[in-house]
Amino acid sequence: MKIFNTLSRRKEEFVSLTPGEVKMYVCGPTVYNLIHIGNARPMIVFDTVRRYFEYKGYTVRYVSNFTDVDDKIIKKANEEGVDADTISKRYIAECKKDMEGMNVKPATVHPLATEEIDGMEDMIETLIEKNHAYVAQDGTVYFRTSSFKEYGKLSHKNLEDLQSGFREIKVTGEEGKEDPNDFVLWKPKKEGEPYWESPWCEGRPGWHIECSVMAKKYLGDQIDIHAGGEDLIFPHHENEIAQSESANEKPFATYWMHNAFLNIDNRKMSKSLGNFFTVREIGEKYDLQVLRFFMLSAHYRSPLNFSAELMEASKNALERIITCAGRLRDLEQKAAGEAETCEEQGHMEEADGFRRKYEAAMEDDFNTADAIAAIFELVKLANSTADENSTKAYVSYLKGMLEELCGVLGLITQKKEEALDSQVEEMIAARQKARKEKNFALADQIRAQLLEMGIVLEDTREGVKWKRV
Repeated sequence: MKIFNTLSRRKEEFVSLTPGEVKMYVCGPTVYNLIHIGNARPMIVFDTVRRYFEYKGYTVRYVSNFTDVDDKIIKKANEEGVDADTISKRYIAECKKDMEGMNVKPATVHPLATEEIDGMEDMIETLIEKNHAYVAQDGTVYFRTSSFKEYGKLSHKNLEDLQSGFREIKVTGEEGKEDPNDFVLWKPKKEGEPYWESPWCEGRPGWHIECSVMAKKYLGDQIDIHAGGEDLIFPHHENEIAQSESANEKPFATYWMHNAFLNIDNRKMSKSLGNFFTVREIGEKYDLQVLRFFMLSAHYRSPLNFSAELMEASKNALERIITCAGRLRDLEQKAAGEAETCEEQGHMEEADGFRRKYEAAMEDDFNTADAIAAIFELVKLANSTADENSTKAYVSYLKGMLEELCGVLGLITQKKEEALDSQVEEMIAARQKARKEKNFALADQIRAQLLEMGIVLEDTREGVKWKRV
């Protein structure tokens, strides 16, 4: 398996630090509003990377943070007359709803910056002790970039060229910098802002330190993959490397992965241009599975242009897959014959070839576009060879492969109604089990849950029947 490593600017063979395990950190959103489709791209892309590793048998520990203290969160809180915690909790909950809609798996851990302050203070203390950081007169703590000789190795910039590239928010004490390239680790409080006690001043951490600390706590000093959007390469990820490697005295991440920008109608997405869409807005027009399919239809390192036409094309393409999977499920229920015919064996070998194409695409830096092309070859084979005369063994083989390969991409091959039917049957079975065990409180609870879903149960002599209301 080869991964394009931003650090080396070339594809490298993937070798995990611990055989059979992958430690992966993906920068999450700052939670001050509903997430936009630009946030959605790394969520979908790196969820798919995780799923593929799991498909190949790896145990993946996947950490993705929520930045829940930030100037934008504080501004939103002040506008609404509430505290910052109210804003961050609200939009973390909304973000999780959108992630579920896009079929993005929850991370192994979703740490919150505000719950890791002690760890941030500890790392800052270590950096000060090792002369990689210093305290300005007003209590601002800066990282001394000149102390880290490899600074700029991720973004491939020279220290002398970096000053103009910084987007660090100006804070009180900026004049206390030894060098313009130094960046903030801790900053003094301002009126109306949340703050924490520290050895240097009452204040809060800089943005960059939080990810270094959370990666260390939940994954260790060294991790396999650090990922995010390409806008994070500099300064955020560059600064993470400087902090982590200076504090821990070990290489931080072996592989750095970054997805390219998302454009809207061939223009950079921007609120000022009026071409800014939230995931929730897209969800009002399309099933979010369509958005996921769209995001995976191009290589993650290629800029992707969002448009109504491309979304319609994605909708139609995804429908072809779903229709094929549904047809195979119907055929499987009706088919007989456990042993496939010789002709079917030949088609199964052909299908195996499509799986190999799919895996080759995914193992060449997660080329989801070519992986999807292999899925469509499998769809074409299924549509042209599976019919009422096919054996159950053959139909089941095609159906299982199609569902599995789509599942690795996070694509659900059941229509919503079919998925609901399956969920209802499982809940009815659980209710029947509860009744058999005389756990009538649980049985009544399940019945009530089904009623909330618009499902009415009828207990008859022939068994439990259900209908929609």
